[in-house]
Parts: sequence; C-alpha cells; structure tokens
Amino acid sequence: MFNKSEIEQQVAEFLLQIKAIKLQPDKPFTWASGWKSPIYCDNRITLSHPTIRTYIRQKLTQLIQEEFGSVSSVAGVATAGIPQGALVAQELGLPFIYVRSKPKDHGTGSLIEGEIIPGKRVVVIEDLISTGKSSLQAVEALREAGYDVAGLAAIFSYGFDAADENFKKAKCKFFTLSNYNALLKYAEQHNYISPDNIELLRQWRRSPETWGR
Repeated sequence: MFNKSEIEQQVAEFLLQIKAIKLQPDKPFTWASGWKSPIYCDNRITLSHPTIRTYIRQKLTQLIQEEFGSVSSVAGVATAGIPQGALVAQELGLPFIYVRSKPKDHGTGSLIEGEIIPGKRVVVIEDLISTGKSSLQAVEALREAGYDVAGLAAIFSYGFDAADENFKKAKCKFFTLSNYNALLKYAEQHNYISPDNIELLRQWRRSPETWGR
C-alpha cells in the first residue's frame, strides 16, 4: 500500500538525518540563480546510505506504479536523476536512458544517451524539483525523440507555484515522495529548528525570489 503522508514524513526524516537537506535561516545559502535560500537540498547524499537508497528506490517504483501504471522505459535527468533513474529501472526491470542538459559537444552530439526507441511510454526520474524548468527541458527532448512521456517522479519538491504552473503548461504530470510542507512539519515536530525559524522558512516559501534581500 502506498501511504502518501507516511512516506512524505519518512523521506523528510531521512533527508534531515543524513544532512541531504540543511536548514540555515540565519546563514542563507546562495543558489546558482542568485536566490538567497534558508534551505539546501542535495539528494545525491542518499546514494551513500544503502538503507535510505533502497527505501527511495522502492518508493519511487511504487509511486510510478500507483500514478502512471505500466511504462516501458525509464529516463533520468542529468546529472542527479541519472543514478536514481538507473536504480528504479533496475527495480522495474526496464530499459534506462538519460537526458543531458545540453547535447555533447563531440562525437555523436547526443542529447539522449542510451538506445532510443520512439513510441515507448517513458517515466522521467528527477531528484529535486524547484521551478521545474530543467526537468521539463528533458521532457521536451524525450517528446521530440518520439517518446510518450507518462510523467515525472522525483524525491523532493520545494512546492513552488511556478513548478505547478510550468508542469501544467507543459501538460506533464509530476509527483514527489516528499515536499517542503512535509519537511517543515517534521522539522517542527522533532525540534530540528526553532518556532521563530520555522516562520522564516514559511516566509521564504511564499516569496523565494525576493527573500533575504
């Protein structure tokens, strides 16, 4: 049985436990976009923890079966979605491909790596969803290659309205194992952060592009 709320909390616990997610309202991180952020998420760290890695693989697989039904291929988004996607493909016993952020500048100039079979129903695997733009570039590349994209599954989402809007515009369904609201709920209940800082984290979520300026 796929218990959504239970999985959201368990994944949030794991990510905080191994410091794949760091919360620092007093010492904000700076993202590549220039945004100031009280949170930093690096889901690659889960790969170094076999028990957590196995849990995420199994739950992503269950999520795909629950939300997308039968698929015939799995695609990872470079770079962090590649190992997660390969693990899921292995669990499902399906072919795996991955999508680069841009075509290779040598050799075949490939954008999609692996055996491309147009017409296949593919599910896309990502590690993290912020605005969704890079993920949707991969979705578009797969569609242009002739794939039927069932949707996208990821480990964690910041829950930005922009992501919902971008995925809706692209007509692509997406689901995640956990999300920002579930993380705050767990962090507050288990004293990972003070009540005052919880409010700062909520403020950031409402207006990430201007927070901290």
